[in-house]
Amino acid sequence: MHPKDISILDYTYSLPDEKIAAFPLQQRDASKLLIYKNGKIQQDIYKNIADHLPEKSLLVFNNTKVIPARILFQKFTGSIIEIFCLEPSNEYNVAMQQKGSSKWKCLIGGVSKWKEEFLNKKIIIAATEVALKAKIVEKLSEAYIVEFSWEPAELSFAEIIQYAGETPLPPYIKRKADDADKERYQTIYAAYDGSVAAPTAGLHFTETVFSSFIKKEITKAYVTLHVGAGTFKPVKALQMEGHEMHTEWIEVNIGTIEQLINNLSDTIVATGTTSLRTIESLYWMGVKTILDPAIKNEALVIHQWEVYDTALGETNYSAEAALSSLIEWMKKKGEEKLISKTQILITPGYIFRIAKVLITNFHQPQSTLLLLVAAAIGNSWKEVYKYALENDFRFLSYGDGSLLFIAPQ
Repeated sequence: MHPKDISILDYTYSLPDEKIAAFPLQQRDASKLLIYKNGKIQQDIYKNIADHLPEKSLLVFNNTKVIPARILFQKFTGSIIEIFCLEPSNEYNVAMQQKGSSKWKCLIGGVSKWKEEFLNKKIIIAATEVALKAKIVEKLSEAYIVEFSWEPAELSFAEIIQYAGETPLPPYIKRKADDADKERYQTIYAAYDGSVAAPTAGLHFTETVFSSFIKKEITKAYVTLHVGAGTFKPVKALQMEGHEMHTEWIEVNIGTIEQLINNLSDTIVATGTTSLRTIESLYWMGVKTILDPAIKNEALVIHQWEVYDTALGETNYSAEAALSSLIEWMKKKGEEKLISKTQILITPGYIFRIAKVLITNFHQPQSTLLLLVAAAIGNSWKEVYKYALENDFRFLSYGDGSLLFIAPQ
């Protein structure tokens, strides 16, 4: 079956509200861990995850950092308008360092109440009063372009949003974010501002877990994929052909790509769906550089159906050839870091080129993330989720997780 013909109704299950974790556990690595390998299921806790990983595995982590993307403006009438920052108009590393003003694609709650040209908000940063303004400059089909401006202008947008915004908890967590969420809705290795949702598979890892890797010579690598709100976008079309996958920014250092090449003969473990989408996208970007060594940066973007429908998907290059070509392309351009976008949709029928194992939380019914899990372990996803529901696993962002060995292909 072509992925376009997949019916999302085939990827559903009953998820009672009480199974959705509203709060994280007190201890990150005390979360339950379901292990699926060769058709067998067992359980443990994250603190012991090294016991279930092959020796010399390489774990790939997404080191993006969640920004306080939800900014509330209160009008003189007392009504609240919420601006949810989705992504900047330009690259994240540029946008976060902009001074004086910055444009962002945003969702707006209560937009019908926005009658004036500017919304105004006063915030205090290091004992200095900052005047923040917001102005709609363009209406899109499903969002708005909002220009934020502030005085004193020497402050960066990264500084502004840290004080003006609130932690953007997922819509299925039916409570207001509190101070504890600032730390717990963030991985311990988060480094680069840009996400509006956490790479939740990484929330379970601690320094204790990392220390346990040493004995088995398990190593770590980091990629950056800035998670957008599109990760929660429901599939409303009956068939996947009618669903538009969200696009997200990725940043990967040349050294990380070299790590992937050096570990292809061992076990590469994607910690989270975002890490998996990133490393699989790197393969296809590498194939593009093989097909066209003079390809421009903007043409490296991986589109939703590209790996299924175009000549790209008909190729059969090895992972080593693709990644080596990508490195060569970067070196010719004098670039130490690859910055691009991916819209890749991984569904049943996809052949994994790099990842052999996936660490991930339990996802919503009829979601693209559940499709990705099904791509990894086939119809066994039903057995895995049935086991999790019957054995008191906690679901979604603050819930427990799973270690899934990708089925041989």
